[in-house]
Amino acid sequence: MFANKPKITSDSESHMNLSLGSFRQQNGSKEKNHHGNYNNLHDITTTNPFHFYTNPKWYESYFDPIIPRNVTALVGKSAYLSCRVKNLGNKTISWIRHRDLHILTVGTYTYTTDQRFTTTHHKETDEWTLQIKFAQKRDVGFYDCQISTQPVKSYSVRLNLVTPTASILGGPDFYVQKGSTINLTCTIRLAPDESPAFIFWYHEDEVINYDSRGGISIETRKGDLTTSHLLIQNADETNSGKYSCSPSNAIVASIRVHVLNGEHPEAMHSRCTSVVQQQNLYVKNSLLIVLLLMLISHTAKRINL
Repeated sequence: MFANKPKITSDSESHMNLSLGSFRQQNGSKEKNHHGNYNNLHDITTTNPFHFYTNPKWYESYFDPIIPRNVTALVGKSAYLSCRVKNLGNKTISWIRHRDLHILTVGTYTYTTDQRFTTTHHKETDEWTLQIKFAQKRDVGFYDCQISTQPVKSYSVRLNLVTPTASILGGPDFYVQKGSTINLTCTIRLAPDESPAFIFWYHEDEVINYDSRGGISIETRKGDLTTSHLLIQNADETNSGKYSCSPSNAIVASIRVHVLNGEHPEAMHSRCTSVVQQQNLYVKNSLLIVLLLMLISHTAKRINL
């Protein structure tokens, strides 16, 4: 039913052994077959064919280059600088301030006496994050994330700080007729990745109370440019005065509102200017009188001498 299995004769076997021996000799093999005093095949298989991968380069510690090297944060807030290290092994991560080579943290231990600096290790992402609390202008500059290899490997990150600014459109003075609507718009700029948590409006240093009377509303839109609109309907003289926009993450901006009772803004502006000029003239005259009295006193002393 089945074909007979071909029988290998001694001549065929000798020919195969001779061919295998020739092939091994041509390839520089030190192996010998069992008919010619060669070692058996086990001697070759015990040799590691991948010995040149004993210390492969791909197994060394390295930084992930996609982590941002420029970070912008707000003055007075926390700043976060990160580096991602692969194949760390038994090496240690340190954060160094570049300008004075001051060691800030080693691992998660804060080395510096300035306790604003802390490092957190996120094991799931292999990231080491340096936090700088209450960041100040003096903290601007480069910071180095270092691996304790020989030589040391570094990943530099630059910290930039900005101070968000608020401004009220139409300032410093805003004129409106009695019975019309006061419409003030406050804008907040330079607030990267962080819109203000809240914006308070003040009238003469008191928080505007919605319950004080009807017709008061505030509309806030957050984004790259945050805006807040204050609307006061049916304005009267009591609504005159200083209004301030106070965001949670920016310097306060102010404007002075003048509610006019049938007057033209130009006339109101002229009257205010006239009052200011009179006050300035009064101050100048007062200083001049003081200087004259001092001169007279000094002259009288010299005459008496």
